[in-house]
Amino acid sequence: MVNSLDTKGFSTTSLPKMKFLIVLSAILAISSAELQLSDEQKAVAHANGALCAQQEGITKDQAIALRNGNFENSDPKIKCFANCFLEKTGFLINGEVQPDVVLAKLGPLAGEDAVKAVQAKCDAIKGADKCDTAYQLFECYYKNRAHI
Repeated sequence: MVNSLDTKGFSTTSLPKMKFLIVLSAILAISSAELQLSDEQKAVAHANGALCAQQEGITKDQAIALRNGNFENSDPKIKCFANCFLEKTGFLINGEVQPDVVLAKLGPLAGEDAVKAVQAKCDAIKGADKCDTAYQLFECYYKNRAHI
């Protein structure tokens, strides 16, 4: 297959992939609007989301479903995407919640008491492996996001 170049020197065969990653990164910043993240925090979340999506090979539809709170799809790629994303935020290390990091990052945005209440509900969750644990934690935090 011959790659043609657009007017800016980018391969036109890579443009759909780049567009997908841009859309995906915009979709996956968990609760960024609800938590009133700074532009810098949003940019980091978007970059982490795009990197993890590419790394785990999830589709646009899977990303949208997860962002919209659809946890019916238990595809291992989705679970490992959640793990990647939560590890990049520092919330998880090797499948273990880092409660101090979660509180430090979310406390100033949502209030420490609210974050601690959600942590009490969610942080003890353990799945079959680190990807399953991350997915279940992501789901728990998502379902309790109104409190943070």
